[in-house]
Amino acid sequence: MIVRIFALTLVVFASTGYAAPLAPPPASNPALHALFEREFKRAQAEYPEFATLQGVNTFNDRLHDASQEAVARRKAHGKAVLKELSRFDRKKLSAQDQISLAMMTGDLRREEALNALYGDLPFGAGFDDGWLRISPGWGPHTVLPLLAKATPFGNARDYENYLQRLSAIPRLLAQTRSALEAGIKSGWVPPRVAMLRVPGQLATFSGSDVTATPLYAPFRQFGAALAENDKKRLVDAATKVLAEKVHPAFAQFRQFLEDTYLPACSIELAASKLPAGMPYYEQMIRIMTTTSLSAGEIHAIGGQEVARIRAEMDKVADLSGFKGSLAQFLHSLKTNPRMFHATAEEMLTHYRDIAKRADAELPKLFAELPRLPYGIRPMEPYEGDNAEHYSGGALDGSRAGFFEANTNNLARRAKYEMEAILLHETVPGHHLQIARAQELKGLPSFRRDAGYVAYSEGWALYAESLGSEMGMYKDPASRFGQLSAEMWRACRLVIDTGLHAFGWTRDQAIGYLTDNAGISESSAIAEVDRYILWPGQALGYKIGELKIKALRAKARQALGDKFDLRRFHNAVLDDGALPLDLLEARIDHWIALEAAAR
Repeated sequence: MIVRIFALTLVVFASTGYAAPLAPPPASNPALHALFEREFKRAQAEYPEFATLQGVNTFNDRLHDASQEAVARRKAHGKAVLKELSRFDRKKLSAQDQISLAMMTGDLRREEALNALYGDLPFGAGFDDGWLRISPGWGPHTVLPLLAKATPFGNARDYENYLQRLSAIPRLLAQTRSALEAGIKSGWVPPRVAMLRVPGQLATFSGSDVTATPLYAPFRQFGAALAENDKKRLVDAATKVLAEKVHPAFAQFRQFLEDTYLPACSIELAASKLPAGMPYYEQMIRIMTTTSLSAGEIHAIGGQEVARIRAEMDKVADLSGFKGSLAQFLHSLKTNPRMFHATAEEMLTHYRDIAKRADAELPKLFAELPRLPYGIRPMEPYEGDNAEHYSGGALDGSRAGFFEANTNNLARRAKYEMEAILLHETVPGHHLQIARAQELKGLPSFRRDAGYVAYSEGWALYAESLGSEMGMYKDPASRFGQLSAEMWRACRLVIDTGLHAFGWTRDQAIGYLTDNAGISESSAIAEVDRYILWPGQALGYKIGELKIKALRAKARQALGDKFDLRRFHNAVLDDGALPLDLLEARIDHWIALEAAAR
């Protein structure tokens, strides 16, 4: 799973409007590129958090305006930009400009479609403009610590900017509360059962010890360049703003959640039970999969994949020499103490060993690789039992990416599952794909930082399957772990649609996941609650992976002996993240070029 500031700002395509050129394309359009760059910089100014995580430090002293007025302003601006884009004649543009135009136009159309479902309510489609602005996996308690990690602290001014950002937290929390109150009045509230963990997650941000919060972390250690009197001044200032402003504001916000918001939340689980009804869930499916598949079609695909993977799991259990049922084989793995780490450091060391082995295999699979490195570090204790994730590096390469491992619950992640997780989150998964996109030359900035669930998560799940070609999964347990991870994503197709379109209960979803994917009940609960609160997002993984595998098979069949897996992988990556229909058009064009040139 990727943790990025625009994780919720994804693009939907009604149609791409892209056609591969039959003649040499014209040069790039300067006016169009100027618009792209203007909008990218405007997004950084509108969402300073976005800029910081990209490595742009111009706005490190502020947080975004989450007020109703700001949301309305952003909606109006989107409509105006869409009109500007409509004046460009697609047929007169280069191939890459056609892609860029289609992507930005699709983004704005997606915003309009989602905004139309909200009507006159003070919610929007942009980052953190929606009706649910906090959940166990997203909100001020997750974004603000990311900023503390991503912000450079080289001189006193950097710290002073950060102090101003801290001072803005009470205002942001008040605006967040206002949006949640509007949700209560309008019926746009989440299922209560999936939100129960949130108040506890705010405890460290609202407690009496302000030095315990991750927001204080930058003041625990200073560089040698700072004078001693500056260090003391900054520590005193941080303690004061956290004690007098930030922690009281978080305490009030936590009390609001406990006393007002959670009691007002729904007992219904399905997104189709929200005020916009089934059209809302259908729109989320289109956003998250970048396809026109229906809930019923996806549910059926999921069932087919579950059956196929289950057969593969049975084979692995048989090959291991285990005598008994698959359930018994799972139990034997889960209850074997040798399959789990005794300490957090042991787990991190194991992940780092897998990473070094994976790095060495990459040249066999890619014609060109990104330069940006990645690190491995533990998740913060306040994050609890949430899933492992990847945090991207800076767009200019000045900050590495990081895989953040869940060391908070050592029983959550068995050793035999770790290879698949590492490949998904780092290389050849999220880190490789995102870093490659960031380093591409000649593309507009917004494309180098684009994100689509079906593409990005589909690629990362596909990356797990490359483990066998990389010399991973050598023992039956590790191979079983990879299949279990794939099964987990196949189950998502069944569970997400079951919950939101077909009346599944929470217990039914949890049971389906534990029975088929072999994950622990605690992990299944956290997963199902995530599907409940983020409808459609879980569908992108398997749908995207299936498309990439289908394109690989298509290219191999078309090119025969001319097929080069290394070049195919770069063809998938080297336009940056794309919606699946546009990705297919690009691979078709690549196949034609390969057939003609080689």
